[in-house]
Amino acid sequence: MGIMGGMGRRAFLKRTMAATAGAVAFPCIIPSSALGKAGAVAPSNRVVMASIGLGGQGTGNMRGFLGRREVQFVAVCDVDRGHRLNAKKTINERYKNQDCADYNDFRELLERTDLDAVSIATPDHWHSIPAIAAARAGLDIYAEKPLSLTIVEGRAMCDAVQKHGVVWQTGSWQRSQEHFRRACEIVRNGWIGKVHTVKVGLPTGPRCDLQPEMPVPDGFDYDFWLGPAPWAPYTEKRCHGNFRWFLDYSGGQLTDWAAHHCDIANWGMGTEYTGPVEVSGKGDYPKDGLYNTAVDYRFECQYAPGASPVASDGFVMNVSNGNRGGATWEGEDGWVWVDRGGIDAEPKALLNWRAGPNDLCLYESRDHTGNFLECRRTRGVTITPIEVAHRAISIAHLGNIAMRLERKIKWDPKREEILDDLEASRMLMRTMRGGWHI
Repeated sequence: MGIMGGMGRRAFLKRTMAATAGAVAFPCIIPSSALGKAGAVAPSNRVVMASIGLGGQGTGNMRGFLGRREVQFVAVCDVDRGHRLNAKKTINERYKNQDCADYNDFRELLERTDLDAVSIATPDHWHSIPAIAAARAGLDIYAEKPLSLTIVEGRAMCDAVQKHGVVWQTGSWQRSQEHFRRACEIVRNGWIGKVHTVKVGLPTGPRCDLQPEMPVPDGFDYDFWLGPAPWAPYTEKRCHGNFRWFLDYSGGQLTDWAAHHCDIANWGMGTEYTGPVEVSGKGDYPKDGLYNTAVDYRFECQYAPGASPVASDGFVMNVSNGNRGGATWEGEDGWVWVDRGGIDAEPKALLNWRAGPNDLCLYESRDHTGNFLECRRTRGVTITPIEVAHRAISIAHLGNIAMRLERKIKWDPKREEILDDLEASRMLMRTMRGGWHI
């Protein structure tokens, strides 16, 4: 039967890499030399991949992986025939063949035995089911943010990844940008003193008038697109890029952007593996019209003393579309702000600060996709592992629950339970339609 016996290529490689993982240094900077020089890639180093979800973000992620010499794309999956055939064409043109397979049903794709990894970029209500199935299949996973539609699903995803020993990278690529890391290092090294307040600024949500029911476009499997979500009549403003404005499928601008900026806020505070103990706020959820996620919103999260290494007395995280965009840390001796547009601080001298040999240095990645590929080779921890992504989006989920109920909720971040509020506790999960489950 050969050296691998009946084990199969994927299991053999994973077992071999796991056996040597303890001897591999924890990756910080991924130099270009780590990914090899120009030329052929040895079969043992090749990563056979597929994509599930091929809208704008999914296609962009696929193209990013397709540009890597060590990656071989063999299959694509989307319930929109146009999306998947366009992706298939791109792959075939890249390889100058017609070998790429396409699937409407992700379960058929995951039955393949030649895959090493999968990229997932579905609407939020479809994040947990294929991700857990891929983990059970032993595949390493690059998946989009926000991690989950509910906290219960996020925890189930974390448990599956841990149980099956797969490498996970969340598409929260801000962590692989130097100025975001530097802002967090300034805070973590105590240069603004003890932090008392963190402000997270996110975009304002949209509104939309009611739309008439429309014919489902040819080639679009709308019932499968709805999947575990409640049935609803088709309209073009419900699906694809508009899904995030419906609470059945997402959490609006809040969850879309909190996955980025609450994550960075956590990184700066060292609260990536915990959460608040109380959450309260107010949100404007449209009662008329098509969209029903919050347009304007503001909520506060109280963190317990000792939750953060730079806030011994506890601190407040304020999340709002009224705050300055990005993350701002306010301390006794100054403040730091960071967003995609840049970094600012007071005192200004902090902008010239760089970590020295005796300073706390955070995990450094300069290439989010490359970091995933390097970590799947070494079986190391990625720059944005699943537990970190889960804790970041849990902040937004708790905010949505508190604002929708219009009352303060108490949260146990260790047990991940809402205390003394059965109605709020039920909102940690959802009922799934059509026999779907996690």
